[in-house]
Parts: sequence; C-alpha cells; structure tokens
Amino acid sequence: MTRRLLFSYLAITAIVLLMLELPLAVFYGQREKDRLSANVERDAMVMATIYEDALQDRTTPDPTTAEVYAERTGARVVVMDGSGISEIDTGAEADRDLSTRPEIVTALGGQRSVGIRHSDTLDTDLLYVAVPVASGGTVHGVVRLTLDTSEVDERIHHFWLALTGIAVVVLIAAAAVGWLLARWITQPIRRLQVTANRFSSGDLTPTTPDTTAPAEVVDLETSMNTMAERLDGHIERQRSFVADASHQLRTPLTALRLRLENMGWMTTNPAEQAELERAVDETERLGALVGELLQLARSERREEPVPTDLVQLARDRVDTWGALADQAGVRLVFNAPDHPLVVGVVPGGLEQMLDNLLDNAIRAAPPGSDVRVSCTAGTATHRLTVADRGPGMTADERAHALERFWQADPTTSGSGLGLPIVQALAEGSGGSLALEDNPPTGLAAVVDLPARPSS
Repeated sequence: MTRRLLFSYLAITAIVLLMLELPLAVFYGQREKDRLSANVERDAMVMATIYEDALQDRTTPDPTTAEVYAERTGARVVVMDGSGISEIDTGAEADRDLSTRPEIVTALGGQRSVGIRHSDTLDTDLLYVAVPVASGGTVHGVVRLTLDTSEVDERIHHFWLALTGIAVVVLIAAAAVGWLLARWITQPIRRLQVTANRFSSGDLTPTTPDTTAPAEVVDLETSMNTMAERLDGHIERQRSFVADASHQLRTPLTALRLRLENMGWMTTNPAEQAELERAVDETERLGALVGELLQLARSERREEPVPTDLVQLARDRVDTWGALADQAGVRLVFNAPDHPLVVGVVPGGLEQMLDNLLDNAIRAAPPGSDVRVSCTAGTATHRLTVADRGPGMTADERAHALERFWQADPTTSGSGLGLPIVQALAEGSGGSLALEDNPPTGLAAVVDLPARPSS
C-alpha cells in the first residue's frame, strides 16, 4: 500500500510537471527562434537600404559593410541584382546565378522570405532571410542573410536540460515527502498486519489500540482484540477439557484393566481367556491413547522456553530406551559433541520429543539394524536427529505424517499422535520438525531448536 501511494504521488507530480514544463519549453524554443528571425530580418532590411542606391544605379556595391557584418555575426551575406546574379557574397565567389533558389524567387517577386532549412554540406540548420531591394515598386535586387542556428539550438537545449534537472529534483523531493507521508498514512494498517500475522501464528495476546489512528482502524483493531480474546478462551477451554478428560479417564481405565486381568484368573476356558486378553490389549491401547491426548494438550500450552542441555538429556533418554531397543533387536547409536549444546525448549518438552521419536524409530527399525541419535551444533539453532533403517515414507506420506491420528499403516499399533506432539513441542519452543529420507532406506526426524548461550 505504501508503494501504491508513493507511485500515485509521483504520477501526479510528473503529470503536473509535464503540463507546466512542456509548454514552457516549447514556448521558449519558439520565442528564441522568432527573436533570431526578427533580428536577422531587421539586419537584412538595413542592409537592403544600404545597397539600394548601388543596385538601383547598377553600380558595383561596396562589400565593406557586408564583410564587417559577416565577421561580427558569422552570417553569410549575399547581395544580388534584379536578375538574381550575386554582386557580393561573403561565403563564396560572386557573380553566381541564384535566381532559381525558392527564397530568391520570392524576394524578386517583392516579398520577404524567412525560414530554416538543413544544410547537408555544413550538417547544421540554417536560418535564411531574403528581402527585396526595391524603390517605387521596382525590385532592383535582393539581400539574403544566412545564419547558423546552432547557437540558438544549444541555448534551447540547455534550457530543456535545466527544466529536466528541475523536474528530477522536484520528483526526488516529492518521492521523499511522499514516502514519509505514505508511511505515516499506512502505519496503522501495518500495525494491524503485524497483529494479524501474530494471531495467525498462534499468539492471541491482545494489543493496545493506537488512539492516534483513524477511528475506523481503531474500531477494527478493537474488534480483532475481542475476537482474539474469545478465540483464546475457547482454545484454552478445549485444551483444559482434553487434559482433564484424559486425566480423569486414566483411573477408570486402570481399574478396568485390573478387573479384566483378575477375571482371567477366574476361568480356565481357553476361549474366554483369549477374549479377556484381547479386552486387556484394547484397554492398554485406549490407555495409551488417553496418555497421548493428555501429552498433546500439555504440549499446546504456551510456556516460556527454558535453557536445556540437548546433549546431556539426549544421552539420558538413549540410555533409558536402551533396554527396550535390545528387546526389539535394535541397537541405539548416539553421536554428539563432548561439550554441552544449550537450547531453549518448553519445560519437559525435550524429554517428550525424544520419547516419541525413539518409540517410533524403534518400532519402525527392523531387527539387527541401528537407530542413530545425533546432536549437531549450529549458529542460530542446534539440531537433534533420530534416524532409523525402517521402510521410510514417501513424499506424500511425509506430508501427512504430521496430521493428528494419521497412520501410514492403520493395522499397526499406535494412535498417530506422536509426531504431531513433537511438532507442537518444537514449534512451542521456537523451533521446527522436519521428516527427511535416510538413504539408502529409512526415515530421519530432524528437530531444530533455538540455540542459547552455554553459560
């Protein structure tokens, strides 16, 4: 919007300058040429008066006056008799027949001839003035003055350049003033844009309306704040409901599982025992889902990240998951620098991210393969990578893998909430989660977290 306003100001300024300067430049050029023509025509009339007697008496005219004038002005003076034969010519040999020239024909007819023509020989424009030398209605000869117009053209050219320079200066000044004015006008709109972008990123903290902005903008900002407050309240109530419901469901699910296990000891019927075992498995699956829903609700709460040593915590979680990996026939490999890598992460978030990523990797990795956990130092962020040698994912599957409850294979165990939980925790910490190929086969989960000073 700022650029549009600026372009509008510049367009209006350019149009006004064009309307003012173009007629002025044209008028100045025409005036200078008319003034030159009038001066040369006056001099030609004076010259005709001087040579009138000599041409009338058919005596040889004195060339002194013509030569002095030619030397002073740079003009070419030609004095011809009544037949168009040159008597005096300051630019060429005399006694030449010039009667066929259009301006000479006009002058011999008793009329003045004034004009500008281009000389190919001199490669310049020439102003010519031919006036008849007459008395008593009889034309005795012609005086023609020819003058190079380069001096006038150069003066006109300098005038055009001066106008152009003025226009450039005015446009630059208009651009500077227009930019400041446009920024001042669009400042409330930019403020609203920043607020809307912040709302879209999940930060629904209201802002204090700018009372100096136009009333319409203040009303819009107030409405946006009201909307954000209500939306934040609804989201928080939803999170609380999911967390409370998940927490409250844990106890009855645990009791139900114990009852089902106890019932298994009360019967010796293999069919009944098999059904009870399947019921226990479903109860465990439901309990895991409730636990992940509680974990997801907690991960979406806005908490301030705290400094955490990525290397130490990752090493601890690898040691913790080592026993489960051994049972699955998978070897955990940990690579990290010897010094701490401090990152900013929400409280408890790094443990949850590692637990979910390690759980997914161990389940996906075939027996006898490795799951590699790496910590890599960076400038603005430090990186945590958990890579397995499982079947991996296609590009389309990786695009859907971060959706809640999505599973590549619905027949496998799991709720489809592990990766969404990791993503929510990473983004809540100011970082990101990406899924990449792990050639030749497998999947690599890459978590970038903001780096903090080691101190």
